[in-house]
Amino acid sequence: MFNHLSAVLGVLPRCFLPPSSRTLARAHHLLSRMEAAVVRCIPGEPKLTISFRLDGSDKNMLRDKDEALGKVLARISKAMNKKHKKAKKSQKNRDQEPSEAAEAAVVKLFFGEDEVSDTLRNSEAWQDGGVLQVGEVRYNVYRNPPTFTTAELPGTLLAGFPVCPKLEAEFGKLQDSEFTWFRENPSRRSPEAAEDVPGQDCGWTQVGRERVHVPSNQDIGCRFKLRCVPKDGSRSGPTKELISAGAVEAGPGVCTFDNRHAYTVKVLEWPSVRVVSYNILADVYAQTELSKTVLYPYCAPYALQLDYRQHLIKKELAGYNADIICLQEVDKGVFVDSLVPALDAFGLDGVFKLKEKQHEGLATFYRRSKFRLLSSHDIMLSEALTSDPIHSELLEKLSAARNLKSRVLLRSTSLQVSVLEDVMKPDRKVCVANTHLYWHPKGGNVRLFQMGVALRHLSHVINQVAPGAPLVFCGDFNSTPDSGVFQLLSEAQIPQQHEDWSSSGLEESCSMELVSAFPPLTSACGQPAYTNFVGGFHGCLDYIFMQPESMQVEQVIPLPSHQEVTTYEALPSVAHPSDHIALLCDLAWTP
Repeated sequence: MFNHLSAVLGVLPRCFLPPSSRTLARAHHLLSRMEAAVVRCIPGEPKLTISFRLDGSDKNMLRDKDEALGKVLARISKAMNKKHKKAKKSQKNRDQEPSEAAEAAVVKLFFGEDEVSDTLRNSEAWQDGGVLQVGEVRYNVYRNPPTFTTAELPGTLLAGFPVCPKLEAEFGKLQDSEFTWFRENPSRRSPEAAEDVPGQDCGWTQVGRERVHVPSNQDIGCRFKLRCVPKDGSRSGPTKELISAGAVEAGPGVCTFDNRHAYTVKVLEWPSVRVVSYNILADVYAQTELSKTVLYPYCAPYALQLDYRQHLIKKELAGYNADIICLQEVDKGVFVDSLVPALDAFGLDGVFKLKEKQHEGLATFYRRSKFRLLSSHDIMLSEALTSDPIHSELLEKLSAARNLKSRVLLRSTSLQVSVLEDVMKPDRKVCVANTHLYWHPKGGNVRLFQMGVALRHLSHVINQVAPGAPLVFCGDFNSTPDSGVFQLLSEAQIPQQHEDWSSSGLEESCSMELVSAFPPLTSACGQPAYTNFVGGFHGCLDYIFMQPESMQVEQVIPLPSHQEVTTYEALPSVAHPSDHIALLCDLAWTP
């Protein structure tokens, strides 16, 4: 088609030639875009969609599958004639000599050399490899081609931080798709060069071919363009082009996690598993007046903004090359729009548990080359306590302390439970638990009941679904190493004299012995001086517990130094996205 256009232009007088190759390229692009007719036909749905470009505008036709093909073709012909009449009327209104009325457009559908019968049903007529003819233009028919239903770039780009596009594909696989990154040349930013020619790369320099791209300091001030082709094996779909809304901005420099990445350069090989537990600070809490003026007054306001913190979170998590990631305080929108696209690009799938009556929750990600999700067994702890018979003994003891019972049952604390199966050895499974216990400093007794419910539920799940599977229990337990919760996990029991039973005063005290459903667990990362560091408090609240008879610790990734943590006084900061510090360790299956 391009050669034909060039030949026609070649016989025109010189004055009618385009002033530059830019116009010729634009004309060629418009014509080439008309060469595809995309048909979306899903089994079980009563209608199909036919999409193509007609006289410079997009046409999307929703038609019944059982309708005769002839009705669709007639509709297209009618639309063509209507447009011609409108153009003729417009010429007449401008006192121009109207062109001769165009003949009715010939609209036909072919498959191979044969014209498809007008009486054939749409579901059978529109097949991959067919050709739609509309007047002089012919369209290749693509039935259910790989297609990006969502394709977006982040709102801002930072030098040194991965740019992870949000992509969702229908009939295609992101792992098979092709990606090409371009950096805008400085000269292209002049007003006369501002208009883009889609499909042409004049003024753009190719800089990458991966799904994720990391801009450098040399890219500051330049926009980026991503060209992505959805694919399913060797089958391709329509190309998407995305251009960043703004130019690359300077990053914050050295972050608290940069030195930690030196220990996690590569993904571990079996039988080793890298585990991360991290409270990433929900935006719903970071943006309160309390946070800005009381909890984190030392933090620059822009560094508390979600858009900024997400850049740091994604870079930090991507650099850990983890196999299992348990996150707390995850906003639902952050999970869907930020974490899933980013971590999917690095080989991880994830599940989300929204906390009841809240806008944030728990997220667990796992490396799909090592694990597949066998089943999920999430619960709200207070609800399970009153509804599941396995907790009847614990509920009976709690009922003796009426005031404490009311307090426990008011909490919306959740437990996320994921049973993962080894893709290389399906008979080997692991139970991954993730939670964020009640936060109040005087809530030690509430947390003890919450942990009692959690351990009983986990024991039941393992016995029923994955007998013998080891437990990896991660979370923000809001409990220091001298707490009852830590003792219950590490010693498998808590005596009735423990001070946490009366942590909230005599009116809510409860004196009882509590026994764990598991043998003593080990804190894989030990007892750090702190995992939470804010202006008015620092202490160890986060843990990764495991069963020492089933797994052993190969490596604990060192936490940031105290100097790194306090560079900007406390956390969060311009160099750290949360008030917590991620815990990381490498575990190995015990043979």
